Amino acid sequence: MSWGTELWDQYDNLSIHTNKGIEVLDKYANFLRDRVAIETEYAGKLRRLVKNYQPKRKEEEDNEFTSRQAFRNLLKEVGDLAGQREVVSETLQQQIIQSVALLSKTLREDRKKCLTDGTVLQQCLSAQLSSLERAKRNYDKAYRDSDKAVENYKKADMDLNLSRAEVERYKNIMTSKNQQSDDAKNEYANQLQKTNNLQQHHYSMLLPAVFNRLQELDEKRTLGIREFIIGAADVESSVAPIIARCMEGIVKAGESINEKEDSLKVIERYQSGFTPPTDIPFEDLSKMDLSNVSNYSHSTIKGTISVRRKGVRNNILQSIFGSNKQRQIIEACITMKNSLTADGQKEDFSDLPPNQQRKKLVAKIAELQQRVDQETNTRDGLMKMKIVYEANSSLGNPMTVEGQLNESEHELEKLKRDLKKFQDILDKANQLQVANNSPQSHRNQLQNGHRTSRHSNGSASADDHHDADDQPDDAGSLSSSASPESGLGTSHTSLPGSGQGSANENAIGEETCYETEVELLQPLGTCRALYPFEASSEGSIPMSEGEELQVIENDQGDGWTRVRRANNSNGWDEGFVPTSYIECTLFA
Repeated sequence: MSWGTELWDQYDNLSIHTNKGIEVLDKYANFLRDRVAIETEYAGKLRRLVKNYQPKRKEEEDNEFTSRQAFRNLLKEVGDLAGQREVVSETLQQQIIQSVALLSKTLREDRKKCLTDGTVLQQCLSAQLSSLERAKRNYDKAYRDSDKAVENYKKADMDLNLSRAEVERYKNIMTSKNQQSDDAKNEYANQLQKTNNLQQHHYSMLLPAVFNRLQELDEKRTLGIREFIIGAADVESSVAPIIARCMEGIVKAGESINEKEDSLKVIERYQSGFTPPTDIPFEDLSKMDLSNVSNYSHSTIKGTISVRRKGVRNNILQSIFGSNKQRQIIEACITMKNSLTADGQKEDFSDLPPNQQRKKLVAKIAELQQRVDQETNTRDGLMKMKIVYEANSSLGNPMTVEGQLNESEHELEKLKRDLKKFQDILDKANQLQVANNSPQSHRNQLQNGHRTSRHSNGSASADDHHDADDQPDDAGSLSSSASPESGLGTSHTSLPGSGQGSANENAIGEETCYETEVELLQPLGTCRALYPFEASSEGSIPMSEGEELQVIENDQGDGWTRVRRANNSNGWDEGFVPTSYIECTLFA
């Protein structure tokens, strides 16, 4: 069934219907635009949310806990979710909304053309109907005039008083009117035939064709809405698997939280390494002799004054640490220059408990060792570049590398000195920990009935009753000097600029020779020659286009890569080739 045959007389209604249909399409386009705006805003807010809750730099040390790691993974997955919402927004904008807008524009233009053609057809039919109406009115008037002329002629012919000339005149008028009536009749018949033919052609062919075109447009619009709705759903479905994986990632992040592991990491982080305080002994005051009490008070005052006048360091060290070696260690720790790091800690971490200090020192040594390795690679690369430039001056001036090489040497020496310094600090910290836990240390804490106890903050507390000896009294009067704040209990660094340190630094600074590689290096990957290369300098090897080689050393910034290939004598040929001449595939 078609609109042309079934709705031949519904031109106005069809015009209204097609216009409403295009308005529905435009409304759907506006709906998609609003949804895209919401998706974009949602994605932006998700990204801002993730950014606002990213761990701060000062919180990076807490990332070792599984709960913090899970939260970071959660933020990552939420960021991926935001990315998928952006994908939905962009795809809807580029594929669906633009197609809807293009279809709406096309439909409006085609509908306007169809309605213009229909209007022209209606005007043609209306004009023909007007011509028919005029012809009919002319025929009606001519017919009445003819009848009246015939009647007047008959009256004149029967009137005997009229002359023959008068009768003849009425006869001529009658003949003229009859002729006019016949002509009007023929014109009316002619216009009627034209009108019928045009009307039949109009309603059977011309107007149905216009209506059928409107029907096609409307069906095209309806099909377009169907495809657009399905397409929008497909866009959403395309990101659903990725969103599902994000949800799985969030679930895995939650499942990765281990409360026992976090508890152990708390212990590892905050464990001081100190031993709990021992029991406080009971002292029976009734058994103390009054003279001893008097002598004790006198000696205590005397000892305190002597400490203030003569200095306390040697007495404290002598009372706590009996050996000279332990004493030297503590003196070195006291006199160490404690510069502060960027986070407010001392450079040797002496303000931390022993366990935490050793942990920080180990991490610092690992960092310095990594930097030493990197700087060594840089220096070796510069040396190779200098050798290549000296062998072939066309590749570059070796003097341009000299300054960089000297700077690299100085930086490497500085890093090695720092590495040696922190290794010495770690060794002294380990020695001090052994000294603190030795039997001699515990014996020194229990002299002549005087007993000290180590608290969790590193300080030592003394009982109020001491013997009359000056030395333990000196130690007791300044027992708090072993706290972390004083630098005695936890500072384990050596004196900067000491003779041993200078000798080590000189030994490190003199290490400028390079060992020759004897064993066969393991390949890092393979490479294929993109262009032929003719070896024109010492240390380089030729290669042909398409040749497969083994990569044994990556480009160190000098533009050359070290490669290897098997020769005919069951050996290996090694050398350097330009990095830009090869395509590398490194092993994972």
